[in-house]
Amino acid sequence: MSEQIVRTSTWRSRSVKQDAAALAGLVRECLGDDALHRPLAVGAHGCDTTAQCLALQRELAHHVSAPVRVVNDAELMPWSMRVSGGIGVVSGTGSIAVARDERDRLMTAGGWGWILGDEGGASGIVREATRAVLAELDRGRSSDPLTSRLLAGFDAADGAELAMALTLSSSAESWGGRAGEVFAAADEGSPVARRVIDEAADQLALLVECLLGRGVRTDQVVAGGAVIQAQSRLRDRFLDALKAAHPGITVSILDRAPVIGAIALAAVSPDAEQAHHTQPLTPEATS
Repeated sequence: MSEQIVRTSTWRSRSVKQDAAALAGLVRECLGDDALHRPLAVGAHGCDTTAQCLALQRELAHHVSAPVRVVNDAELMPWSMRVSGGIGVVSGTGSIAVARDERDRLMTAGGWGWILGDEGGASGIVREATRAVLAELDRGRSSDPLTSRLLAGFDAADGAELAMALTLSSSAESWGGRAGEVFAAADEGSPVARRVIDEAADQLALLVECLLGRGVRTDQVVAGGAVIQAQSRLRDRFLDALKAAHPGITVSILDRAPVIGAIALAAVSPDAEQAHHTQPLTPEATS
């Protein structure tokens, strides 16, 4: 497997046509002209509907002479774990759950971004932890370890400064970068941090519930992302919540690069075996 990591900004714009041309150029640059004659799979962040996936797929087809498939980037996780048709759950900087229905339509739950959602992702956890700390301070309670950790983490002297610090540093990356403070506070015995983490895990489980309730038929879930892979408190609560609600569901935690899922997906794309009888080449473009 050949892997190249580049910034998304080197190929991603607001134009699907330009994105396709730039992505094809990136494939050629990284893997050579022959790569454009081999089955290609793309897991694209921001392709959150079937129509968006198909739009980029159609444009890419103008640049390649072999089968091409575009999916949401979170869809690669089940494929990478050799799970076809499973639900993918991301808990990284943000959060989302994705799957395909019986008509191969992309179904998503969550993924609304750090302002509106991303519960169970790093940015959402820090947002909810800060709300919880501010509520504690409003009640005159300041002794919880989470309070001192967030105040120190955002260089704030009190609740007002903490709220202002989050407002001024408003980005998913800035907020998410402090998620470790929440887990550290939980390890120190903070009941507030533990409640925030439990609620975040329950919200991740709810994303799966939403997809199952909308008709997704599967007994396989694959969860990945930096937070759920690294933080056992969140992971264990998520697993317990799903097991309690759906005892028959098998949950796997991603333990390999998602790009492996793109290779698997390319290998089973329509007519892939007839496309020059060759192994698929799948570059990974990440920010």
